[in-house]
Amino acid sequence: MAKIVENLTEVLRPTKLEEFIGQKKIISKDSALYRLIKSKKVPHCCFWGKSGSGKTTLAKIIANETKNPFFYMDGTSFKVEELRKTLKLHKNSLTKPFIFIDEIHRLSKTQQEVLLIPMEKKECVIIGATTENPAYSLTNAMNSRMMNFEFESLSEDDLKELLKRVKKRFDFEIEEDAKEYLISSSGGDARAMLNLLEYSLSVCDKIDKGLLKSLRNEPLKEGVSSKENHYDFISALIKSIRGSDIDASLYYLAKLLEGGERSDFIARRLVILSSEDIGNANPNALNVATNTLTAVKEIGHPEDRIILSQCVVYLASSPKSNSSYKAINEAIKFVKNNPNIKTPPYLTSHGKDEYLYPHDFGGYVKQKYILKEVKFYNSKGIGFEKNLNEWIKKIKGDE
Repeated sequence: MAKIVENLTEVLRPTKLEEFIGQKKIISKDSALYRLIKSKKVPHCCFWGKSGSGKTTLAKIIANETKNPFFYMDGTSFKVEELRKTLKLHKNSLTKPFIFIDEIHRLSKTQQEVLLIPMEKKECVIIGATTENPAYSLTNAMNSRMMNFEFESLSEDDLKELLKRVKKRFDFEIEEDAKEYLISSSGGDARAMLNLLEYSLSVCDKIDKGLLKSLRNEPLKEGVSSKENHYDFISALIKSIRGSDIDASLYYLAKLLEGGERSDFIARRLVILSSEDIGNANPNALNVATNTLTAVKEIGHPEDRIILSQCVVYLASSPKSNSSYKAINEAIKFVKNNPNIKTPPYLTSHGKDEYLYPHDFGGYVKQKYILKEVKFYNSKGIGFEKNLNEWIKKIKGDE
């Protein structure tokens, strides 16, 4: 007879640190966070990583361990007024409210700014959860006030331990190959495993692999927010294109797309690469990448994969030069080290009478444009850069 199991995720949610499964690097007994929790001196935190890795659970445990009131807020529907009411309610309280914000990366810049003063004054403890790296998804001001902890996908051993706890609470049978499929198909996501188990038990208390596969036909994808997160994959894509390996580039593009990465994020990185790593060796690369960004925003998934693929192949096939990238870095470094160099007066709006207008001299006339000898740009003469070198020589009459 089928067992009716309601909300297995909540039923199995631990309430003590010692019961928490996984994330040994973050919450082992000799870790800094563990000791801070036990001493009831908890910093503002951002827990980030794959879904089902224990972010919400750990936040609730921390509030329970420190005997502080816990308030759940959703970043997708966050209301500043609700936050202010909560803070006002606990203004003269001996305990600080623990405000947990799920999907914290969804907060606007303005909403994040509202949090800064109460965080600074320690009127509350903010714990955010997100699948995105806070170094990129939150403002610098937020990051400076928070301790960021990356949650890894749960290991097979972690999920086996969780399954043991379920079996202690509920009487059911599960075949060995079904147990293996239940764990391996959940992709390190505790919630996904418990959800599949809950609905399976609602059908039958003798679980076989066929039943599981009828509810989850394919294993969950690892995604791009787990241990090997999307910044690793995008880094591998960029480096493969820079290395002119077309097939490796397409592999990492496919990994990103299959992991659920946003196409406009990929396209923006391709725009940057087209200028940083190709530059004037093939100036059309920037046009192709920019058009790709525009196109994927308009087209959407899954057809945008074709546009991204065309762009990646083009960029990987293009000659590479970082001459312009290195030149601006050298120029910025020079400006920082030489802040007081004056602009020649004839280049300003006040001294235009002394300015030699190149068009009056056939297109070029020799005059000083900076009152110090500098050399930032060093062409590599790669691809179209060679044409530009010849152009500048002709313009200045150096040939």
